[in-house]
Amino acid sequence: MDITLARTFLAICDVGNFVKASERLYVTQSTVSTRVKLLEDLLGQPLFVRTKAGASLTAAGAQFRPFAEKLVQTWEQARHNVGLPTEYSALLTVGAEFTLWERMMVSWMSWVRQALPEVALRAEVGTSDTLMTQVVEGFIDLAVSYTPQHRSGLVVEKLAQDSLVLVSTDPTVRGPWDSNYVFVDWGAEFRMEHLEAFPDLAAPALAVSYGPLAQQHILRAGGAAYLPLRAVRPRLEEGVLHLLEGAPVFRRPIFIVHLEGVDNPLFQTAVEGLRSAARDEAGDDGDP
Repeated sequence: MDITLARTFLAICDVGNFVKASERLYVTQSTVSTRVKLLEDLLGQPLFVRTKAGASLTAAGAQFRPFAEKLVQTWEQARHNVGLPTEYSALLTVGAEFTLWERMMVSWMSWVRQALPEVALRAEVGTSDTLMTQVVEGFIDLAVSYTPQHRSGLVVEKLAQDSLVLVSTDPTVRGPWDSNYVFVDWGAEFRMEHLEAFPDLAAPALAVSYGPLAQQHILRAGGAAYLPLRAVRPRLEEGVLHLLEGAPVFRRPIFIVHLEGVDNPLFQTAVEGLRSAARDEAGDDGDP
């Protein structure tokens, strides 16, 4: 069976309709429909119930889904391993959200190159939703994310905990009420906790959705922002940034996600190394 058919089937499962699946796969809707029809003909069963609201799995489709996932995963693993240079015995593909690559994941990459020289390493950057899909479809072996999706067949393990602390280039500022405060959107849970902590705070003049961007801005122009302790620790030690005493600290758990049943010793060693790097870098030992 053409592996493209299985990928198309899984894309529809993820997004719930043919139109969005075509956008994800960068093909036309008619191409998606043709692939599904061909797959249904091969299996001799309808896989989706199509309505104006979208597409839902039939009983046969639900039964086929784990097999489709395994097909794609096996193919990706074979493709990666066959293409390995002779000096490497395995390939490990790891994905993480943008902010998490800073310090923690970079430190772990250096560890892998030294501790597991026989393992080729490929790093991916993406959003949580994209990373979860890539794990399920076998494109990556391991994902590190703030907001994992709990799906059948996935192992989701708390890796560490980020401490989001309020830092400023000026230790005398009042905090979020300062005109140079940059609001970093760390997600729905953070927004709710931030609102509870500062209920009378006016809308900030500058809001960003990417922590390193806020850090670069306040280092250049001055100001304050909530940033991960692990990321700003060097700047605090240099005296370039200052921790604002008395400001609430917000916690964000970091999770590691991979498929169930992975028993490769090299993989397990790499995961243990990641746990160690997280303990060293993530500042998960309580209040700063």
